[in-house]
Parts: sequence; structure tokens; C-alpha cells
Amino acid sequence: MASFSQFGNDLYTGKRSYDIVGRRRLWYVIALAAIVISLAVPWLRGGYQLGIEFTGGSEFTISDVKNTDQNLATNTVEKIVPDEIPRVSQLGQHGIRVQTGQLTDAQTTKVQGALADAYNVNDSEVASTFIGATWGADVLAQAVRGLVIFLALAAVFMALYFRTWKMSLSAMAALLHDLLITAGVYGIVGLEVTPAAVIGFLTILGYSLYDTVVVFDKVRENTAQESHRTFVQSVNLAVNQTLVRSINTSVVALLPVAAILFIGSYVLGAGTLRDISLALFIGIIVGTYSTIFIASPMYAHLRENEPKIKQADSKKQAAAAKRAAVETPAEV
Repeated sequence: MASFSQFGNDLYTGKRSYDIVGRRRLWYVIALAAIVISLAVPWLRGGYQLGIEFTGGSEFTISDVKNTDQNLATNTVEKIVPDEIPRVSQLGQHGIRVQTGQLTDAQTTKVQGALADAYNVNDSEVASTFIGATWGADVLAQAVRGLVIFLALAAVFMALYFRTWKMSLSAMAALLHDLLITAGVYGIVGLEVTPAAVIGFLTILGYSLYDTVVVFDKVRENTAQESHRTFVQSVNLAVNQTLVRSINTSVVALLPVAAILFIGSYVLGAGTLRDISLALFIGIIVGTYSTIFIASPMYAHLRENEPKIKQADSKKQAAAAKRAAVETPAEV
């Protein structure tokens, strides 16, 4: 069996090739279906579950508990604030986090004491935090603003660097694909979207953009040089030549992220580590797909019908047909 390095070498030289660009309609359908699911399911479930950093509210963290039964916290809060539906989660092996809407000072004191009694811990083991709705709204607005600015700057950079808006448009479509699906997973599973998760979203957009730039560099190199290949064939060769690199980079990036996700979620119980690493884990997988199956095929789709490219492709196809006719022995 050929080694993986030989497999990569065959892809680079063109000895072995996968028609990725030619089957672009299939990749479009898969991506569109994933985006529709990512948008529809969270909407049917009532929207995304935003953290209190965005919506405002109260948070109670109970440390060093022996009993991690989350129903204790739910029942305790509902007895004091009947109209409140608390969100309870476990932090590590010995911690409980309780989030509610905005409570008054008196309610906060009662809930804090009742939680200490329910879990049989000292009052000092129950920490409370309050975040105002105005501050939360400002954080949400700044997060959205930061995302828009990032996408705008990335679009301008791509257009200037590659000297064509079509590469920029293809890259932005891939980034939007990554963002919608990654955020959609949060909405589908019911995970809380926190500022740490937003940081993770922005980080994976940067990773996906970097991977796309590497592939587009190879696309530009292949399409600029004279060869017998058509424009679409040159783009497809570039994707095949960088395929092993994209897979290797993704695997190498996923391993430490998976370790951080496991340690943050199950060992330390650190919510910030979990939120960032989960967004990275999902985004790296989705970003690898979009770089290979969305960005480059879309770029080829946008440019293959340009008059100059069509004329060059027609000449190459005619020359290829002429060579085939010469090489084929005449029938006696």
C-alpha cells in the first residue's frame, strides 16, 4: 500500500486527482443543507441561548460540593423566585453554576443562602455575580460590530492581495459558511453563547481565512502559468496539491484543541476554556471543509465564463483534441 507521503506526492504531480471542482454542485447542496439546518433548528427552538454577559442577570457559583444534583439548585431558586427558570450546569467534578434573570438584592441574598443550605456548604462557597442588562447589550453590540469589521477588513485584504474581487467573494462565502454552521451547532445543541464563544468564532474565521489564502496562492500560481490544462482543471489541481496540507494542518490543530476541550470541560470545569475550545473544534472541521469544497470551486465557478478564460480554454481543448487524434492510430 502506498504511503501517505506518496499519496500526497501523487496529488501534487497530478498522477492522482479528485474532481473536487467539477463536482461543486454537490458541495453547494451539502453546504446549503447544513446552513438551512443551522438556521432553522435554533429558530424553531426559540433562538440562541445567550449568556448573561449578553442578556444581563445573576449568576451563582457553588464550589466544593459533594452532591452535584442540579435539581437541588433548580428547586431552591424556584421556591424563592417562582417565576424564574434557572439555568443550572455542572462545573468540573465539584462545582455547580446557576444563572437566572435579574434579581433584587434581597432575592440574591436569599438565593445565595438557600443554595448554601441545599448543598450543605458554607455561605462563602457560594459566589454571586450580577450583570446589568445595559452592560450586556453593549457587549453584544460590540461583539457584532467586531465581527462585521473583521469580515469587512478580510474582504478588502483578499481583494487587494489577489487583485480580484472574485477571490475575495469566494473567501467571504466560505467564512460565512463557517460562522453560520459553527453558531448553528451551538443553537441546535442548546449550548450557551458567551463572549468566550464569540472569541472562538473570530479565531476560527482567522484560521479558515489563512487556510483559504494558502490554497488561493496555489490557485493563482497554477492559473497564471502556461499549461495544457483548462482554468477549471488548474484550479482543481491546486486544490489537490494542497489537500494533504489542509488535512494535516487541521489534524495537528484539532489535537491540542480537543485536549483543551476535555480538560476544560471535564477536569477543571472551566467554562471559558470549554466555550473557546468547543468553538475552535467545530470551526476547524467546518473551515477545512469550506476551504476545500466551497472557496476554490466557487472561485472557478465565478471565473470560468469570462470571455478571456473561455477563449483560452477553447484553444487548449482544441489542441488536446488534435493531440489525441494524432496519437490515436488510424484504422486500417
